Amino acid sequence: MSNIEDVKSFLASETGLATVSTTQADGRVLSSVVNCGVINHPVHGQPCVALVSRGSAARVGHVRRGSHVTVSARRGWNWVAATGPADLIGPHNLPDNYDADQLRLLLREIYQAAGGTHDDYDEYDRAMVEDGRIAVLVAADRILGNHPQS
Repeated sequence: MSNIEDVKSFLASETGLATVSTTQADGRVLSSVVNCGVINHPVHGQPCVALVSRGSAARVGHVRRGSHVTVSARRGWNWVAATGPADLIGPHNLPDNYDADQLRLLLREIYQAAGGTHDDYDEYDRAMVEDGRIAVLVAADRILGNHPQS
């Protein structure tokens, strides 16, 4: 896999299921399973790997401290990993000229890019606010993997 479009199609093949890894302050790696997709970054427009996280999740603190993020996915014997710095956009991390309604729509966009659907998006929006959800936007500076077998 050599570009972000490869990552996008690979993630879309299984509802964005992937492992996300960050580096803790002591150098150990923390990994967990998430759903993610590829979207255009809402501030600068470049494609990025995006996921929605609880604002209280350890990974968010690691990103705030400067940890790069690796998102990796496996489908059969094929895999892809995208690594880079990440931006956080959430209720306490809004970019200039960005408001709560834009955050609401961003969280929906990420959810849908990861293959999610919902019968009641108003309820989804309420749950995101209650959980203090935040967008994690990973610049895929380095992409590794193998190509699907033809």
